[in-house]
Amino acid sequence: MSDTSPTTEAIVPRRAGWSGAAAAGLALGITEFAAGLSPGIPSAISSIGAVIVDISPGWLARTAISVLGTADKGALAIGTVVVALVVGAVTGRATSRRPWVGPAVFAAFALVGIAAQLASGASAPAATILATASAAAVGALALRLLLDADRRSSASNPAAAVPGPDVIERRRFVGLLGTVAAGALVATIAGRQLIIRRSEAVRVSAVLPEPEIRVVPVSAEHAFDIPGLTPIVLGEPRFYRVDTALVVPVVDPETWTLKVTGMVDRELELTYDDLLSMPQVERYVTISCVSNPVGDTLVGNAKWQGVRLVDVLETAGVHPDASQIVGRSVDGWTAGFPTAAAFDGRDPLIVVGMNGEPLPRRHGFPARLIVPGLYGYVSATKWLAEIELTTWDAFDGYWIPRGWAKQAPIKTQSRIDRPLFGGRVVGEVIAAGVAWAPTRGIAKVEVQLDDEPWQEAELSEPLSEDAWVQWMLPIDASVGRHRLRVRATDGTGVTQTEERHDPRPDGATGWHTIEFTVA
Repeated sequence: MSDTSPTTEAIVPRRAGWSGAAAAGLALGITEFAAGLSPGIPSAISSIGAVIVDISPGWLARTAISVLGTADKGALAIGTVVVALVVGAVTGRATSRRPWVGPAVFAAFALVGIAAQLASGASAPAATILATASAAAVGALALRLLLDADRRSSASNPAAAVPGPDVIERRRFVGLLGTVAAGALVATIAGRQLIIRRSEAVRVSAVLPEPEIRVVPVSAEHAFDIPGLTPIVLGEPRFYRVDTALVVPVVDPETWTLKVTGMVDRELELTYDDLLSMPQVERYVTISCVSNPVGDTLVGNAKWQGVRLVDVLETAGVHPDASQIVGRSVDGWTAGFPTAAAFDGRDPLIVVGMNGEPLPRRHGFPARLIVPGLYGYVSATKWLAEIELTTWDAFDGYWIPRGWAKQAPIKTQSRIDRPLFGGRVVGEVIAAGVAWAPTRGIAKVEVQLDDEPWQEAELSEPLSEDAWVQWMLPIDASVGRHRLRVRATDGTGVTQTEERHDPRPDGATGWHTIEFTVA
């Protein structure tokens, strides 16, 4: 009687997809761990994610910001990992039938990762190439070992009553799969934590000099004591963040420099210590994302410390026909605004501090630009690496080809914080919120209950003409459902329009309107 049992080599693994996903996760985790060990090796996850952002159409980026808000970075990071795992699963299945597929896909993984990492500005190219290539090789080897173990376990007899060699093979496979998956998870988490800790340790060691020009401290006249009302100065945890950096760049201030290039008499290269040694000033400035819908929270006010941009530009000597200032981030992101905005009295800053501390990592450490009165996408370059003087027509910043306006002054806006939208109020109704019109200031805020006449609200004392103000107004509202809306008038006498307009291309318009119930 002939033996008709299949050979081990002929058995098709039952769990090839799981094997491929685990192997891909391990390769990705090793790259993240390598980035955690060496500041010169960029995160492959963040680098590939950055490429995804760069090649994505403008409508997709706008949708992500609109739907996910400040969570878009985390969602993209998770999405990048999920895609890698799915590709790994497909690779595992294909390799179980065609052994050459696995090595080919992992080699492609290495090439894509290395290209993205080098494009992101790897400061240790050789180490980056070696680390990512090694990670891919380990992933390919792990896949081979898993598939071999899966074949042996697939040839076992599931009906065996007593654990024997076949059952042991299955257990070995499960144990190996669990080990690879656990290794991938541990390497990824450990790498991410190492990156965060290294960057934060560098930041907290920085010491800001005493400003020569200080702002007034916040007092009772500047802020109302109303529960639920947005603070007049937002701390770092609550301050919004919208940018294209999938993972916050880790910048070493010991090696970082800021270059001033282009249409200037003398190109400059300033170190972090150079900036700190220059005269420091403080400013209260409210900044806003152009993607902020009416009534939303992609806006914030902080006390910024830094060097006056005009001082640096005057040192460099700006050519008369240089009509645009371009800011470049360490990760290549760009923004451009009119040169006139540096010299018209609004006093932009090269910022090194936020609310009395060194600039937080996610807000641009070691330095960023703050230009009062302009939306962030044309001005507020974080992780600043270069300031280039050029002409208006010679260059478009990152978001301009993606459908956003090149001229982007912040529109006058107001928001209702209390009562909450759809909320239920018991007892006295106090309407309260914030209003902003940087460089113009807020002259008055008016509130309307249902169809009653508009009532003027009380305003907090402004911290500066560039900072938002709080407003409040006791409301005499009967029991039942009500509508409340707000509008602001800026310091030039212009009242914000009622016409509703989406953020694209140059900022949202309309009156913030809510409904609430009095019990």
